[in-house]
Amino acid sequence: MLQGTRGKEAFVKRILIVDDHPLICEGIERVVKEVFEACVTVSASNASEAMNALSDQAWDLVIIDISIPGRDGLELLKEIRTQRPQLPVLVVTVHPEEQYLVRSFRAGASGYLSKSASMELFRKAVLRVTEGARFITAEGAELLAADLSVDRARPIHEQLSNREFDIFLRIGRGNTVGEIAQALRLSGKTVATYRARILAKTGVRNNADIAQYAIRNKLVD
Repeated sequence: MLQGTRGKEAFVKRILIVDDHPLICEGIERVVKEVFEACVTVSASNASEAMNALSDQAWDLVIIDISIPGRDGLELLKEIRTQRPQLPVLVVTVHPEEQYLVRSFRAGASGYLSKSASMELFRKAVLRVTEGARFITAEGAELLAADLSVDRARPIHEQLSNREFDIFLRIGRGNTVGEIAQALRLSGKTVATYRARILAKTGVRNNADIAQYAIRNKLVD
């Protein structure tokens, strides 16, 4: 639904927010309306709603979460890049930079920020990416630099697709197939298929091995 306007710029900014948590959407809307003098926001709870909105109207910025129902945020980001290559996309997510920052920039993100960041940092990120620049924290810059400098023989978890990696992390945290299926709104059979692919690609034997690997590599707490 269309939201109201106010702020500090002389022209209307159109911002699409993709997050399935209404309270998070409201918080983001409140901040962007403090940043821009005239701002219209639209909220989408999943990738399909987001792509429908993108096909209907022009936008100045898309703010997306990674963990959304159905196609995840990184898959959505790739699709946005295909259809709107110049459109700024800011990833705002609960996932720490160590887990998804590099993947997000590879997929075409303009910026990456944790939901635990300060409001001031969020305002800076919104302004920077809307102006056509990239936004990254000092810690995130170190991660990207490290990724560029490592040998191309990548760790086994880097061989996984974005969806496989998401499920890999959830298994590493101890979630069952049923819990993962419910959280991602997928069938148990689909999650089991992803799990089989993960085992085949990584060479690990079972969920316990996945958990040990994820902890050892600091991918989960």
